[in-house]
Amino acid sequence: MSFRILQCVAALSFGGAFFPSTLSATPSDPIFSQIQPLAASSLILDIANVGKGLVAVGERGHALVYDGSWHQVATPVSSQLTKVFFLNDKLGWAVGHDATILHTQDGGQTWQQQMHSPEIEKPFLDVVFLDENNGIAIGAYGLFYRTNDGGAHWSDEFHEELLAEEDVSYLAELKDSDQSAYVSARASLLPHFNRILTLTDGRLLLVGELGLVAVSGDKGSTFARTSFDYDGSMFNAIETKDAVYVMGLRGHIFKADVSLSQWNEIELPVQSSINGAMSVSDDAVYLVGNAGIVIKLNEDDTSSIVTRRQGENLVSIAKDNQGNMWLSGSQGLFILKP
Repeated sequence: MSFRILQCVAALSFGGAFFPSTLSATPSDPIFSQIQPLAASSLILDIANVGKGLVAVGERGHALVYDGSWHQVATPVSSQLTKVFFLNDKLGWAVGHDATILHTQDGGQTWQQQMHSPEIEKPFLDVVFLDENNGIAIGAYGLFYRTNDGGAHWSDEFHEELLAEEDVSYLAELKDSDQSAYVSARASLLPHFNRILTLTDGRLLLVGELGLVAVSGDKGSTFARTSFDYDGSMFNAIETKDAVYVMGLRGHIFKADVSLSQWNEIELPVQSSINGAMSVSDDAVYLVGNAGIVIKLNEDDTSSIVTRRQGENLVSIAKDNQGNMWLSGSQGLFILKP
């Protein structure tokens, strides 16, 4: 499978979709991922810290656990997994294509299916939990599902407040005149939701396609767009001690203080799309992106290229308990050597 920015969403062909009000977590005839000796060298789209180890996910439902070395564990799907999130040392969730949501209660050693709905024809791209019961999964074309029981049931939400004004009027007309056309249009008008992040003060930050940078102060019930002047796609976001960064297409990265009232663009030494980020200290953030680029971004907004891995696209970065930095992308997992 060829690698694309937006975690391969651009490679998909989305058709019509429906929006069931509630989906049960009970799976039917799950297809288990195959244990493959070269899984650590395949497309890996995310790495997360859990306890003293790491968990990574990627293509074909692959999940790998690091405890001094990487080993693959079984999952109940063969769909590509795009993101993994851990609330604590035990409880975690992974999401991906075919509207897939998986859950682990033992730090990633075993996984159970909570949702798998290929008929929706959209991938989930991120997931966050506020506590062990309340979580949100987001994805392409405004895909937004919520649980308040730890994932036993997931319910969809449509965030009309993130539509353009003309689209709100258009949907209102369709709803009164053509219910079938309304359902079809509603499924494709919202932008891709790429990343959802819990800020230190409890607010939720949502970034996505078409310059979407929005914030919620009510646990994601409603969002308000921030004053953001760039209309390209944002793929990721990170908070440091006193700043928030959003980043994405063609090396565009913006910085704001925690008020999120004013965004200032930071110039990078390359124009490669930035997919992942990690804060390594109070004064430095590491960025990874397409064309194998790894960049160190300093607190004073200066930056430098750390390394470039030719013929590779990088998506995620994480640090293990020994201080080693692990990168993932189109050619799997590897350590960032000094």
